[in-house]
Amino acid sequence: MKNKVLSQLGLAQRAGKLVSGDDIVFKAIRNSQARLVIVAGDASENTKKKFKDKCSTYNVPLVIGFTRDELGESIGKLDRVILGVTDKGFASLMHNGLITMSEVEYIGETREGQ
Repeated sequence: MKNKVLSQLGLAQRAGKLVSGDDIVFKAIRNSQARLVIVAGDASENTKKKFKDKCSTYNVPLVIGFTRDELGESIGKLDRVILGVTDKGFASLMHNGLITMSEVEYIGETREGQ
């Protein structure tokens, strides 16, 4: 399942439905463009808390899992700590796959089931 989700991240990247980096993902969350945010499990505790708070405020599903190397490799870039999926279809597909994974340490749900 892990490889499937990472492959889906690569597809989303090639389709132009993925953003990465703190500032860009924050902007996507604030502008209601982010449908799912993924934070690397090896990100700093401060980064994890910052995105948990922001995603909770804006009602965006958040997943903490994978390593920065795995996330970066899946989208064809160097290590990435933060990814934002901007397409509802990709986000739903990945979210459903991530729920069953043991490698994921945190999944924050939306209040309204967006």
